[in-house]
Amino acid sequence: MTVSITDVARAAGVSASTVSRALRGQPGVSDEVRAQITAVAGRLGYTASRSASSLASGRTFTIGVVVPYVGRWFFGTVLDAAEKVFSAAGYDVLLYNLGSPETRKRFFTKLPVRKRVDAVLSLLIPDEEESAALRSLGVPLASTVGGARPGFTVVGIDDRIGAESAVRHLVNLGHRRIGMIAGASGPLHWTTPVERRQAYLDVLAEAGIEHDPALEADGDYTVEGGERAMTELLAAARPPTAVFAQSDEMAMGALRALRRHRLKVPDDVSVIGFDDHELADVVGLTTIAQPVTGQGTEAARLLLRQLDEPAAEPPGHVQMPIRLVLRETTAPPSPRGPQ
Repeated sequence: MTVSITDVARAAGVSASTVSRALRGQPGVSDEVRAQITAVAGRLGYTASRSASSLASGRTFTIGVVVPYVGRWFFGTVLDAAEKVFSAAGYDVLLYNLGSPETRKRFFTKLPVRKRVDAVLSLLIPDEEESAALRSLGVPLASTVGGARPGFTVVGIDDRIGAESAVRHLVNLGHRRIGMIAGASGPLHWTTPVERRQAYLDVLAEAGIEHDPALEADGDYTVEGGERAMTELLAAARPPTAVFAQSDEMAMGALRALRRHRLKVPDDVSVIGFDDHELADVVGLTTIAQPVTGQGTEAARLLLRQLDEPAAEPPGHVQMPIRLVLRETTAPPSPRGPQ
């Protein structure tokens, strides 16, 4: 027999309207009740009537998601979190992986999402022309990268403040030779590497530490790139006593390179990352924690809210909290190391 919304409401001990709001990501439902209703709906095998809902609302019940690299941990984690919210509300996801300049250009030229989606979640930073193309769709738009921009609800963090906290932590420990593994070759128009590098330079200047270009290396935001970049930094005439990696994946690569060179962390070299990757605690990595899953969840909820409350003014920029997480990979510099 077909399971109805009334069956879900009865089993969960709530009203049918509460079930509807919870599964559509609408406000007015606590996280605990929403989780309970989602679990009950899944157990009973409830799915909303797509055809009836589409005829009544004129919607496609599909959300378009564009990403630069679906295989990267950050983007994959945001996508997974957002998809769970969309799915619980009865929406499908139409994914576009725009990993190459050619694919990206073709997407924004043809806009294959037109009339096929009710909203778009962009995990890449569009330039002015691309932003205008997305706005021309006339659907709610959200993103989890970059700063505030017209027509978009952006859920993100302050990259500069986070990076400042990381580098300042190393300075406060007494380090003067501080290297940085960056992501200069990241996705097109991605501002994160720029913001985090500027924070690195600002904290060095604030501490009276002269910037040494030899202490910067590109790690491509991957574990392999981080290992390669750390090896490059160790080959400098005066290697660093501490390293700020702009992502935890690059930091993990740095740890692997240091282990391969038989150097101890943090006795010989301190390492701090950025993200609080799911494996950061496993390797004892000191890092700047950002709510990656939370950003995907919040962006998805805000998109659904815009669909259900089209007359309401959408939030322009939602800033999520970040924090320094102290673990085992940072310590004061060793007296025997370069200062």
